[in-house]
Amino acid sequence: MQTSEMSGETTIDPGEVAKFEAMAAEWWDPAGKFKPLHMMNPCRLDYITRQIAAEFGRDLTQLAPFGGLRLLDIGCGGGLLSEPMARLGAEVVGADAAEGNIPVAQVHARTQDLAIDYRHATAEALAAAGERFDVVLNMEVVEHVADPLAYLTACRELLKPGGLMLCSTINRNPKSFMVAIVGAEHVMRWLPRGTHDWRKFITPDELQELIRKAALEPVDRKGFVFNPVAWRWSISDRDLSVNYVTASVKPG
Repeated sequence: MQTSEMSGETTIDPGEVAKFEAMAAEWWDPAGKFKPLHMMNPCRLDYITRQIAAEFGRDLTQLAPFGGLRLLDIGCGGGLLSEPMARLGAEVVGADAAEGNIPVAQVHARTQDLAIDYRHATAEALAAAGERFDVVLNMEVVEHVADPLAYLTACRELLKPGGLMLCSTINRNPKSFMVAIVGAEHVMRWLPRGTHDWRKFITPDELQELIRKAALEPVDRKGFVFNPVAWRWSISDRDLSVNYVTASVKPG
């Protein structure tokens, strides 16, 4: 059942939501407008699963290793991360401010026989409703919100004590402008022009400071690096120059 929890205070940027509403039907087309996410997804999932397993002492070789964990995929889109988390045994809530994404995600989950609670909702509304999670996936969202600190504070409120937030975004520097704006939107045309606003990109140090101000404790950060020769993504300990990911915990 589709539910909507969009009332009350919110940090959503209506213009950003409208961009993704327009692309909703293409979420599961690996050659469509979300091709970059499909290409990056194995790398993202590698980082996500390893961090969750390490934080909660789970064995990824076991069946349903995330059983008993309640996980929120905020900005879930069509469910590219929600579905793998459900397959690993987590109780998954997928939430998105773009209402058009929800039926796309619901239909695809049904075709995969997956029980995922998809909602048209914001982080702030879920927090106000008292929802709490062991894990919050906050991937490629923070660069699209109107107030990053308020948004990250809502994500912290959504975590149980000792909970884990994984947050990825794009660095702000000349290289990221050339790669994420010129390359992805204008040259490769992987994304429609205007999908990203370079001015809203956040450097790793800025994000780490925002995370601390939101009363979370940063515990890790890595880069997601694309190799155009091998045509694949990998995780880097040192190269955070364009795409990167952070892990932080809510003090218990």
